[in-house]
Amino acid sequence: MDPTPKITRRKLSDEVFDRLYEMIESGRCRPGDTLPSERELMDSYGVGRPAIREAMQSLERIGLVEINHGQRPRVLQPTAMGLIAQIDLTARHMLASSPQSLEQLKEARTFFELGMVEKAARQATPEDVVRLRELVSAQRRYLNEDAAAFVKADMAFHTAITAMTLNPIFTATSQAMLGWLARFHSSLLHWEGNESITIMEHERIVDRIEAGEPEQAVYEMQKHLERARALYALDKPT
Repeated sequence: MDPTPKITRRKLSDEVFDRLYEMIESGRCRPGDTLPSERELMDSYGVGRPAIREAMQSLERIGLVEINHGQRPRVLQPTAMGLIAQIDLTARHMLASSPQSLEQLKEARTFFELGMVEKAARQATPEDVVRLRELVSAQRRYLNEDAAAFVKADMAFHTAITAMTLNPIFTATSQAMLGWLARFHSSLLHWEGNESITIMEHERIVDRIEAGEPEQAVYEMQKHLERARALYALDKPT
């Protein structure tokens, strides 16, 4: 017979957090509403100010409330971007300390982007194509002039393809993965000629998206990403 689990004593702030979280989750406090004041919560729950503040700070850290000095905490509308942001620092630490994690991220990015470009090629609008060509043109302007701006436009190009799916979770995931990889972008990208190759590859991808050819768009993206995988190195975080 398993031993009876011990009863653990929880912090008061954890109890307050649970009650406030339930208040938000149940819909009693909706996005845009303000929570009760510190004094009201102290009186209702019979706890001191430190427990209330610690619980509020925990809610703020996970993106459920906004705290401004002199105002009651306001309930926020959860977003995919906010959700991803909660794991950003942990993800960076994991990648910086684990070569295996970086390789896994590169593999995940390839799998993800192939799915995104296939979907984009099936439902792209003329406006979507114009936006992609504008980003390729921006990269061409930055060629051999502004390396940081070139990389920023490169990331915007891939995010724009994801945004064409009209799924904000996909867009947030794309931005997060690109941001994490950018910290390990090797200087290999700026070897003479590599920027021009990137531009040509992007142009081919756009051509296939505009033509509504999902399989060919996937093929062009796969070639592009296979070359790009070698441009990230664990020993060169930025």
